[in-house]
Amino acid sequence: MSNDTDMQRTAAFLADYASLLLGSGATCIRTEKNTRRMASAFGYGFDISIMPTHVYVWVWAEDESRRDIAVRKTADSGRSFHINALLSRLSWEVADNHLDFQTAESRFKIICKTPPTGRTEVLLLTSLANASFCRLFGGDVTAMLIVFFSTLLGFRLKQIMLEERFDVRLTFLCASFFSATFSAAGHIFGIGSTPEIALGTSVLYLIPGVPYMNAVSDMLYCHYLCAFSRFMDAAILTACLSAGLCAGMLILGMKWF
Repeated sequence: MSNDTDMQRTAAFLADYASLLLGSGATCIRTEKNTRRMASAFGYGFDISIMPTHVYVWVWAEDESRRDIAVRKTADSGRSFHINALLSRLSWEVADNHLDFQTAESRFKIICKTPPTGRTEVLLLTSLANASFCRLFGGDVTAMLIVFFSTLLGFRLKQIMLEERFDVRLTFLCASFFSATFSAAGHIFGIGSTPEIALGTSVLYLIPGVPYMNAVSDMLYCHYLCAFSRFMDAAILTACLSAGLCAGMLILGMKWF
């Protein structure tokens, strides 16, 4: 690729790629390395600037006689490790298998249309995982069952609210409230020997672990603005789930201490 049109298409493609990768939950350094890998394989110089809500991509010819820039808003695609893996594999195929630009672009379009992981499978596995957390913290079988069904209820509510485009902070608050209210039944009616553990672990599935980890990674690689933004997003979501938990306990008249 050598003319201006090819350069513009490459810049646009790399910006779209970086936008989707970030929106799927990748760190800044991973996004930078993957896009740089493909730009080098296409024969262009490359630079990228990652902001909390936008991505800026520059490409230029090897002799620096021509350059182009593309700007994209970070995709609101939802975190998906599957999409992350597919995008990373594409970057390595471009670099190692020398895929041409047209093939890489067509494969990227296929990845963009990849459906999310099945809602039912995610719902059941998340509920099982949260019930396992209850066991790790010393909960009995009854507490595990309570946590399983409270997670099932809360996570399904979260799925519905996100599909209907409710604010994510309100979604976390409501999901936490419903899970806490359901799991508090064990404490109120004296079901099982560890009802307090069931209540405490019923909202763990809402902990925004990926944003916290990505914030630390971005900070270590000097992407301080994105690190702070991600940390604040995660902290706000944590505050929302805490508020939902406290609201459920307050409405049911439970003692906090």
